[in-house]
Amino acid sequence: MAGAKNHDYHILPPDIVPFLGSMSALVMAFGAVSWMHPDSMPAHGGWIFLMGLAGVLYTMYSWWSKVIAEAHAGDHTPVVQLHLRYGMILFIASEVMFFVGWFWAFFDFSLFPSALAPIDGLFPSKGIEVMNAFELPLLNTLILLCSGTTVTWAHHSLIHGDRDGLKKGLWATIILGLLFSSIQAYEYAHAPFAFGGTPYSSGFYMATGFHGFHVLVGTIFLIVCQIRAYKGDFTPRQHFGFEAAAWYWHFVDVVWLFLFVAVYVWGGWGAPIHAG
Repeated sequence: MAGAKNHDYHILPPDIVPFLGSMSALVMAFGAVSWMHPDSMPAHGGWIFLMGLAGVLYTMYSWWSKVIAEAHAGDHTPVVQLHLRYGMILFIASEVMFFVGWFWAFFDFSLFPSALAPIDGLFPSKGIEVMNAFELPLLNTLILLCSGTTVTWAHHSLIHGDRDGLKKGLWATIILGLLFSSIQAYEYAHAPFAFGGTPYSSGFYMATGFHGFHVLVGTIFLIVCQIRAYKGDFTPRQHFGFEAAAWYWHFVDVVWLFLFVAVYVWGGWGAPIHAG
């Protein structure tokens, strides 16, 4: 019979959302450039950026809502679920390479300081006081490690049909994620060095700042999963949305461990510690 489905793949119907997303991203980029260059670009760049951002956020909401509807409709066959996992793995792999770039820059700064601007061949630069790695950074490390165990608790509870354990594990992970972000904000507010000016400070803020952004994204991801958990969306056999959030959170945990050792401990080794 013509048009009959004889495969396990899900063929998407025509939709305007991808076009809307691409146009919104273009408007957002144009607005951001105009905002940063007000003398040579059209006025109201900030408003143009916010309009594009609103379109991107709507695209994300609409797209993921459709994915959830497809799951409820039974379109996510085992083959489709497998390919969703492949997509998440590739996304996390791209994020790994993103952080490899920051680590590469930080190690290049630290191992070859004589090739940089006049910093007396020292890294960190002379006069820089670093944070004590075994105070707030160590506390944040313990917080993220604990959050990795709570999200695993939530996952195993879901697999075994314990929805109460799922909700409690997610709440614990969300609270720990928010606590991590709050401590990092406090750390930034009391940091003994400014954002720019030296390779150490630039590398420090770019690496830890982007990680902090990923923690916020992961926390939002988990909050969405918690909302869906209360709505009864996840089942022991079909819960890729939660599984993707757990993978992402574990990725954030592992990256922080490397940041703690490389940036806080090794990067500031031998430099005077700020007594604040």
